Amino acid sequence: MMTEVKANMAGNVWKIVVSEGDSVEADQDIVILESMKMEIPIATEEAGTVKELKVAEGDFVNEGDVLAVIE
Repeated sequence: MMTEVKANMAGNVWKIVVSEGDSVEADQDIVILESMKMEIPIATEEAGTVKELKVAEGDFVNEGDVLAVIE
């Protein structure tokens, strides 16, 4: 089953904490967004493997944009 991890707000991708192929646990932070001088960690809801990262550090994302796919 594939799970899409989406941005919950608009902002810049400040840091990507995982790499494609990494195993992740539920509620693990995978991307940190920067918005209004705040760092907002975005976590996956499901455990699994990072199948694909859809963003790069420095990218601007809007609320609802897919950041990563977890398998």
